[in-house]
Amino acid sequence: MQFTNILLEIESRIATVTFNRPKALNALNQETLLEALACFRELKNNDEVQVVILTGSGTKAFVAGADIAFMRELTPLTARNFAFLGQKVMNTIEGLGKPVIAAVNGFALGGGCELAIACDMRLASDNAKFGQPEVNLGVIPGFAGTQRLPRIIGKGRASELIFTGDMIDAAEAYRIGLVNRVVPQDQLLLACQAIAARIISRGPVAVRLSKEAITNGMEMDLARACAYEADQFALCFASPDQKEGMEAFLEKRTPRFQGK
Repeated sequence: MQFTNILLEIESRIATVTFNRPKALNALNQETLLEALACFRELKNNDEVQVVILTGSGTKAFVAGADIAFMRELTPLTARNFAFLGQKVMNTIEGLGKPVIAAVNGFALGGGCELAIACDMRLASDNAKFGQPEVNLGVIPGFAGTQRLPRIIGKGRASELIFTGDMIDAAEAYRIGLVNRVVPQDQLLLACQAIAARIISRGPVAVRLSKEAITNGMEMDLARACAYEADQFALCFASPDQKEGMEAFLEKRTPRFQGK
């Protein structure tokens, strides 16, 4: 599938999705969101892909936000539809069934921050900036930022960022737990690829069930979430990978997982 605003590269079971509107700092307009939705749906059904890395083209921006020139002309009804489209993209990333790593290589503001927090983990270049500046435009986050951000960094810190519209740098994002690590920009993709390669070497079924347990369990109370985890744990024992993994451990050899 060919895209206008997105680059898709698949190599060694890693899909790299690059938002490619550098003149607009990779901002999200409706066309880009529709392409992203189609791209992630394609990746969800591609059994050759085990890990996805998201990034932005250029050295200035991951995704600088939603396209303000596009949003300026929205009506209440079209604005609601635009928000639902953005949320559908984020939900598709979250429910992809395979780990997604955000390689945040610059500005991740508004919709860009919401895109990053829909991923399973975030690595940031040392020049990255994060924020939900929507209140400066007289609106609120619309792609689930008011919901996901508190779940990641806590209600108080999320409220401060959303209410003030302030930006934070990569070091502060790391301090508050918004990103997993900060690396020099020229090492960012390499660091993400190294994590992806380690994930790929593990049991694919176990990784997928782990993601489901984490994502779905976050929406449950602790007792229900623990019961759900036990069910996911039990499902592992229906997979040949479980037998191979445990036999390889006992035989002191590297497991040969089949992803079944």
